[in-house]
Amino acid sequence: MSVDAEAGRLRSEADEPGWEVDPDDDWGVAVVATVGRQLRLRREAVGMRAADFGEAVGYGEDMVYKIEGGKRIPRPEYLDRADEVLSAGGLLAAMKEDVARVRYPKKVRDLAQSEAKAVELQLYDPLNIHGLLQTPEYARALLLMRRPAYAGEEVERFIAARVARKAVFERDPAPEISFVLEEWTLRRPLGGRAVVRRQLEHLLEAARLRNVELQVMPMDREEHAGVDGSIEVLKFADGSAVGRSPVVANGRPVSDPRQLRILELRYGIIRAQALTPRESTAFIEHLLGET
Repeated sequence: MSVDAEAGRLRSEADEPGWEVDPDDDWGVAVVATVGRQLRLRREAVGMRAADFGEAVGYGEDMVYKIEGGKRIPRPEYLDRADEVLSAGGLLAAMKEDVARVRYPKKVRDLAQSEAKAVELQLYDPLNIHGLLQTPEYARALLLMRRPAYAGEEVERFIAARVARKAVFERDPAPEISFVLEEWTLRRPLGGRAVVRRQLEHLLEAARLRNVELQVMPMDREEHAGVDGSIEVLKFADGSAVGRSPVVANGRPVSDPRQLRILELRYGIIRAQALTPRESTAFIEHLLGET
């Protein structure tokens, strides 16, 4: 519902944190501005005042002006309701797909675009189960523990973005994907027993994919090349590659061959120190049996 059912009032900006437009996201700004302009032109074409339109869709006049001015991202239900009120024949509702992509943080969109083009992905996260492997329930539990706390809308926004990135597993031809997971991230009961159990089951499902190699780094290893942080290397069909790690270029993406060689060297050593894929699957099955 667009109207706050409990208070019986029109929604205002305070009711919807996290729907602001990122001023540094040029593409996002352009999309929201275009959508807002179309909403305004349609409203004016039928001779409806902003206040009357706002009441019809369940929003305050100020919010209507901000959405039409490209200052706020309209919710999907806002566009649906606007389409009905303005008799747009589905033209306004059809913009939901573009608006939905704007809702994802720019850095997540950029990452998803790179992942969608890569033919090989090498991924190591020492702090958590990698985002591409997280179930929505695990991702929610993880996000809810962040401090300062995310607003509810922000949590759902990040979850939707992570789920959207999983399209990389559905590509044809499929890319080769390698993950190294830390044992302690598998043992930590984030979200409770049921959430962890489903997460472990999901890891086993991913490990069965022919294009996925999943390895676990045991806690008892006396040597560990991953102490400097996460590593991500994406390789593309044209022979180019891009990498990222907090200890190289302050975490910014790099494509310089020398820096990439450092990342690939570290990743290769980490894989050699971890359990083999078969041993890792057996280890996860053992953990599942204990959960």
